[in-house]
Parts: sequence; C-alpha cells; structure tokens
Amino acid sequence: MNRRKTTLKLMNLIPSFVLFFLFIIPTALSDVSSSRSALLSLSSAVGGRTLLWNTSNLNACSWSGVQCQNDVVVGLHLPGFSLSGKIPHGIFTNLTSLKTLSLRFNKLSGNLPLDLGLCSELRNMYLQENEFEGEIPEFVSSLKNLVRLNLADNNFSGEVPSSLKNLTRLKTLYLQDNNLSGFMPELKLELDQFNVSNNHLNGSIPVSLSSMSVTAFQGNKLCGKPLQICPGIAAGTGILTGEQRKKKKGLSGGAIAGIVIGAVVAFALILMIIVFVCCKKRSKKSSAVDLASINKQLGIEFPEEKPAGDVEHGGYSVPAVAAAALATNGGAKGEEANVGSVSKKLVFFGNGIGGKLFDLEELLRASAEVLGKGTFGTAYKAVLEMGTVVAVKRLKDVILGDVEFKEKIEVVGGMEHEFLVPLRAYYYSRDEKLLVYDYMPMGSLSAFLHGNKGAGRTPLNWELRSSIALGVARGISYLHSQGSDVSHGNIKSSNVLLTKSYEPRVSDFGLAQLVGPSSTPTRVNGYRAPEVTEPRKTSQKADVYSFGVLLLELLTGKAPTHALLNEEGVDLPRWVQSVVKDDWASEVFDLELLRYQHAEEEMVQLLQIAVDCAAQYPDTRPSMIDVTKQIEELCSSSSREATDPNAASFVDADDGSSL
Repeated sequence: MNRRKTTLKLMNLIPSFVLFFLFIIPTALSDVSSSRSALLSLSSAVGGRTLLWNTSNLNACSWSGVQCQNDVVVGLHLPGFSLSGKIPHGIFTNLTSLKTLSLRFNKLSGNLPLDLGLCSELRNMYLQENEFEGEIPEFVSSLKNLVRLNLADNNFSGEVPSSLKNLTRLKTLYLQDNNLSGFMPELKLELDQFNVSNNHLNGSIPVSLSSMSVTAFQGNKLCGKPLQICPGIAAGTGILTGEQRKKKKGLSGGAIAGIVIGAVVAFALILMIIVFVCCKKRSKKSSAVDLASINKQLGIEFPEEKPAGDVEHGGYSVPAVAAAALATNGGAKGEEANVGSVSKKLVFFGNGIGGKLFDLEELLRASAEVLGKGTFGTAYKAVLEMGTVVAVKRLKDVILGDVEFKEKIEVVGGMEHEFLVPLRAYYYSRDEKLLVYDYMPMGSLSAFLHGNKGAGRTPLNWELRSSIALGVARGISYLHSQGSDVSHGNIKSSNVLLTKSYEPRVSDFGLAQLVGPSSTPTRVNGYRAPEVTEPRKTSQKADVYSFGVLLLELLTGKAPTHALLNEEGVDLPRWVQSVVKDDWASEVFDLELLRYQHAEEEMVQLLQIAVDCAAQYPDTRPSMIDVTKQIEELCSSSSREATDPNAASFVDADDGSSL
C-alpha cells in the first residue's frame, strides 16, 4: 500500500519535471545564447584591437572582459581596447542584467544607444575618454541604481539634465572635458566625486555643489562658491540659481550701489597690497645687505640669483646651496666663524666624486637649482666651478647630536651597491646638515610615470619597467643584507632616480633614522605599511610593503595618492586586490602596457608579486631576497621570449605601430 502511494507521488511530480525541462532550461539557454549573440554583434560593429574572444566556445562567460553570475552577463570590461565606431542599437536589449559597463579609453563615437536604458541594474558606467556625442540621454536618469557615472572626455553637448537628481544612489559624477552648456542644475545629491570642468557652462553654482573643490568647476563661466562671487551679489546674501538668473534681466539700484562700493573697497585693497609689497622688497633688500656683509667677513662671495625660468628642474633658482647656513654660522663663536675650520667639516667617503675632492667653500660658491622638496629636506643641483655636478640635500628636523649623527651617517656612506645612489660627502654643524650625492640627470621614476602626459611623452615600455623593478629590488635586498635592523624607511617612486640608460638608483636610504617625527607623516604618500605608526621605527617588512606599492605603481601607472582610483577612492593595494579578486586583471594595467600582449603572463606574475608584498599583515609578506629571485626569474623568462623569433613584435611608438 505504501509502495503504491510512493509511486503515485512520483507520477504526480513528472509534470513538474517536464515543465522544468520544457520551459526553464530552454529559457536559461536562450538567455546565454542571446547574450552571446549581442556580444558578437558588438565585436563586429566596433573596430580596433582584437577582443581575443574564442568564439568557438559557446559560453560567452569565459571570454575576456565578460563577467557572469549564474551564467548571466553582469559586467563588460573592455577598457583601452582601441575600439572605434558606433555601438549599434539592440546590443543592450540582451544584456539587461549588466551591473558594470566599462568602455573607457577607446574611440567609440555616436550617440549612446537608447536600449542602454533597459539595463536597470547598472551600478557603474565608465565611458570616459571616448568620442560619444549628442545630448546626455534622459534614460540615464532612469538608471536608479547608478553609483558611478563617468562621461568625461567625450563630445557630449546640450545642458546637464536636471533629472540627474533622481539618481539618489549616485556618488560619482564626472562630466568634465565635454561641450556641455547652459546652467548647472540643482542636484541635491550626496556626491563624493564631482567634476564639470572645461565645458561651456555659465551662471551660478547651485548651493548643493558649493562644497566641491574649485577644480571641479574651472574652465567654465560659472560663479559663486567655491569660485568668485557672482556679479551683483554681495557676500553673504546668497547666490542666484540658474533659473533665477534667467528671470533677472537687469541690475537693481542696490546691486549697482553694491558694485560701486565693491570697486572702492577693491581699489583700497590694491593700494594696501602695493604698499605691503614695497615694504617687503625693502625688507628683503636690507636682509640681503646683512647677508652680504656676513659673507664678506667670511671671505666668501656668492653668485647672483638667476632669473626665474633658467632652472632645468625646479622652475626657479636659488642663490647658493647653503647661504643661509653660513649666515647663521657666521654669528657663532670660535671655529664656527672661521672659514678654514668650516671647510674641513665637509667629510668625504672614498675618493670624492669622479676622483675629485672639494671643500665646503667651493660647494657654497656653486650655482644651485632646486630639484625638489622631499620628506627629509630640499634637494639642489649644484654646479661647481671645476664643472663637477652634484646633488645636495639640505636636511631638516635632524634630532641627533654630533656624535650620533656621524655614527649613523658613516654607516650610510659605507653602503655601496650598483643600484643605490652613493653618499659622497656630508657636512654637519649645529644649524645645518648637508649631504652630497651623485647627480642623476634623468630625474625620478615618479616624474616619468606621472609627469608629461602629452604628445611629447616618452613612455616606459614593459622591458624598462621590469628592469627598473628588478634593479630596485636588488638595491633594497642589499640594504637588508647589511643587518636585520637595517631598512630603507622611505621607499617611493620619487626616491628611485634614473640614469641616462634608465637604470634605477635608490636614494634617501638610512635617512629616516636621522629626523624627527614631524618630518615623516604617519603614512607617506600611500607607501607606508599599516603597522608603522612611529615613522622612525621602520622595519624590513615595512620596506617590502612599500616596494609592493611601488610595483603596483609601475604596473598601473597610478600614484598611490590618486584619490580617484577606479572611481572608488580606495588606496592602491586595496583597489588592485579588489579588481584581481574579480579576475579582471586587464582593468589594472597601465594603458601604455596593454600593447605588450606577448608579456601579459609576466605582467600578471609581477602583479601577483606586488600584491603579496603589499599584504596587510607583516608576517604574510615575503622577504626582499625571495622577491628579488622571483623578479629575476620573471625577467629571464621575458628576455627569452623577447629574443624568440616567433614571439610577437615589440610595440614602442606613441602611435602604437610595430617596430
């Protein structure tokens, strides 16, 4: 009897199974098929670099840049693929589950397809650096789940839609570098990131956006906080909105009176400024006379200050490296006021620079140019009378006494390695501490990565970046080999200098132990390890973390302090880890590296090394010796591939042409 009941129950379930196979499974297969068809249509419509999709694989979820959840396409990541042309209508009709659309850094043109408005689950839309045109479609305002919207660097025209205020979840709105015109509407959104600079907007800035930075509005004809007060509006009386300015056709008598009073006040302020400047000039002139008299007593004459614009690096000039040093020392007692005894205090390591020795007097006579201001002081380029060029660092906030300073600086001066900038000499007095190094004419790695982005830019190719990574690793490994308590303490791209052949030289090692806490903030430019709370108490594991950040900087082209990383505002290691976790490594790499497809595997390997180095906890980080070995193996593999006649050709030109 029970067996019969069981049989009857199973028979009753048969229709359900039949329905499942007849309707549900075909529906799922239909969704996958339609998504695949839509992606193939997109691929055939836009030209440019091959998407490297294996179309023989029926599962589109395995294609590069396609992200799926439960066999449903939820992300399309195709940044920097040199895509061009127009996106045809109908593509997004079959991709309505998209949560992220990233087509940035391509050459796509035309209007945004209307069916993009069907993607109601869209959270992130990154379309910057394309050639899209037309007005910003109204359907954008219907995408209620949008959190990040980036339409910057396109050709969008018309007004900024006031309906954007309906996007209540929006945190990022970038519309800069377009052709937008008209008034800026009142949005009343809780935006974290906002920019409408370099458009043709006019009128007053809405109150809800007045807390944004000045740079967010530059390049328009806008007024009001945070820019200058709008004409005819007295301070503190409020700002006219765009609609109010449309209605206001003339100036009232009160406004005219306000303008007159404002002009009188401005004139008075200008007079006060002129008087103040004149007084300052007299003060400076008096100070210069005093300094000249002190120098004359010391028997030293300094070259005149160069006019602005003569400097190669800093953009301005300074009199001599330590004129102020002699000014303060000149008033000291005993041997501090004696030129002969002061010159003897320039202590050299080895045979000087290029086998040449010089005294402090010669150094102070040198013409000097500011190279930059760093964590530990100001660096100068000094050209001696005999033609020798040196770099001089003027330390600040040194907390050590004479004996302790000399002990520590002797250790630094004794470190010699091909990938370190050698310390050649130092000078110590109560008021001034100078360090003399070899001059590196090519500047820093930071300048090459984040400096000129224009047409004249010389990009660092993959071969150079990997060799720089290896050289820096070897230099730091050498430092760590000098003792378990020896660390660099301030590893960052601005402290990696380049020779004329683009070989790296690590600088500023050992200086973290010389200065007080005020010179080194708790986290220096995003490089400092999380566990380091006392700047002077650095460790080798903290160096590994900083080196990991440096590697990420080399691979991504992004500075660790970049506040808009992936439009999420996180630090560089956390951003990279989040992207890699989603298996979209192509989103990470610098656009200048995407052309080296033959080295993609090595790039991913170096990326993994960087992530391991920048681990949150010190115990999980590798040692620099192990890191160096891994990079050596990676570079050897890359070198073998480059010499393989069957390997892909290198691409190094700015226009992407093969060599």
